[in-house]
Amino acid sequence: MAADENRMPDPSPRPGRRPRYRGTHPRRFHERYKELDPARYPQEQAHVREQGRTPAGTHVPILVPEILAALAPAAGEIVVDCTLGYGGHARALAERIGSAGRLIGLDIDGVEMARTRDRLADAGIAIEVARSNFAGLVKVLSGLGLAACDVIFADLGVSSMQLDDPARGFSYKHDGPLDMRMDDRIRRTAADWLNSAAENELAAAFAELADEPLAGPIAADLAKHRRRRPFSRTIELADVVREAVTRVDRSADANRAVVRVFQSLRMLVNDELSALSHLLRVAPNVLRPGGRIGSLCFHSGEDRLVKKAFRTGVEAGIYESASDEPITPSPEERRSNPRSTAAKFRWARRAEMATAG
Repeated sequence: MAADENRMPDPSPRPGRRPRYRGTHPRRFHERYKELDPARYPQEQAHVREQGRTPAGTHVPILVPEILAALAPAAGEIVVDCTLGYGGHARALAERIGSAGRLIGLDIDGVEMARTRDRLADAGIAIEVARSNFAGLVKVLSGLGLAACDVIFADLGVSSMQLDDPARGFSYKHDGPLDMRMDDRIRRTAADWLNSAAENELAAAFAELADEPLAGPIAADLAKHRRRRPFSRTIELADVVREAVTRVDRSADANRAVVRVFQSLRMLVNDELSALSHLLRVAPNVLRPGGRIGSLCFHSGEDRLVKKAFRTGVEAGIYESASDEPITPSPEERRSNPRSTAAKFRWARRAEMATAG
């Protein structure tokens, strides 16, 4: 008998091969496994960014040098990143305050917050994290035994990680559940809101939150569609919006209308404008004299709130200075990161002798 005939079979199963994506380039989020595993494929993310795209599961921080210059975080200071996200801005802020400083990160997305905390820890960056949106800033600081901080930064809007994952329902480009909750503890999804709001509520939201010129006709078609079948999927909503726009005005950009409708629903589901208004109201009370606050906005309504709050604060003597005009990405940054195009950054500096407002 041959020697190999006496050999016992290997009981351990061979690992299965990773399913390959269709074609030469992955289209579905979960097929982009090389982008989602940078430790194993370190060159893939760089290759994707060279093409002016954001690698799946990541977020490219915007206006980093400009934000650092305006907020001027210094060694030993206490800095709060109110929207931790992927941690790009937090990493840059941490480098400025050093080991003597204290970095605090807030985020309402529990899954992404945990991943970012671990990612920063692996990079040797110490950060204290709290699952809260920026409206809870005062409570978070109090829980950490702090009355004030030196820098407050908020990057508003949706992150690339949330936008790219079809399971989150933020994007019209991928089919997924019509969810849009940044915080899964929120009970009402975008589908819940869309299927229950009155037609005039829908029209008002699209007009006020996204400046949609065809808000009325779109709301009417959405109300008509949901009477036949309630909305549940992102693609379904996008198709109905496009059909409504084309029916009324064939020259209108139907995809832009879809973007505006999705933006409006996201802001409603997550109560974003109310949270921002609260942050702007309480921020002066927890900024040390000379402290700085900055906000990165992607929506005209948010930018108007920030502009008004900072201007009113300067007039009242709460802030000693504020940006006259928003800081926007350079043409080079917009080319390398198209998602930065709509970004506007504004800042204000707490007056040295001002009393709490």
